[in-house]
Amino acid sequence: MTTAPGPAPAELLRAFARARASLDGAETVFWWSGDVHSWAPDEPYRRLFGFEGVNAARLVADEESGGYRLLAREAAFYLDPRTRDILDTWEGRRVVHVWNDPANLALRPFPVPLTRLGDQVCFSLEIPLSYPSPLPVADYPLHSAGDTYRALELFQFFAPASVLDTGEPGVPCTMSWTRMSPWLPWMEQGQRPGGLTFHCRGRKLGSYAEVPERTRRFIADRHPEFAHAPEKWSEPNETSWTHFRRLGTTG
Repeated sequence: MTTAPGPAPAELLRAFARARASLDGAETVFWWSGDVHSWAPDEPYRRLFGFEGVNAARLVADEESGGYRLLAREAAFYLDPRTRDILDTWEGRRVVHVWNDPANLALRPFPVPLTRLGDQVCFSLEIPLSYPSPLPVADYPLHSAGDTYRALELFQFFAPASVLDTGEPGVPCTMSWTRMSPWLPWMEQGQRPGGLTFHCRGRKLGSYAEVPERTRRFIADRHPEFAHAPEKWSEPNETSWTHFRRLGTTG
């Protein structure tokens, strides 16, 4: 196993795009499953929730940057950690699931970290986040951990080594995702020290029809548009924090 410098940034991004989506603009769907653990000073770690999600995306070439725009919607659901049923409430509080529309990504040529693993390669993305929180403490004392939102997103995308030179627009891909974040707004933990760690794994599906039937039904009953990727680029992205704020202002 070696960590290699890899091809030039533009070629490397093209290879990553094959793994993450499809160069021909076809709609691609990732599905993942995992768990959410809590941590807090002087307290044991707890597995609070299961977690399951779907991302529907399409890739569009961006001639101006020489890269791509990934147009995506993302839905994810908090589950009972034992039964894996989708939760309505948690400790008497209403659960607010993830409905991020859009969840877009601008991809410009850059040296995507690449590790060769025999007949596979792994693309690794480490994304530290720090920006003014959409939920200032003064306005949301029960729902905000602080005036600055800080989190760490860690992605690994595993693809056949042929992704580097194939003529195919896309290749099969599995992924892992770890996220360290503050308490979720709907958990009503205020400024209590600690937070959450999400630990999930998933894969690129052949089609949306391969998403588990329970999950497809839940999406169809609430927000059926999440079965498909957006047709046009829009911004800013939705997050759990902006979605919670919008729910609060609209009732």
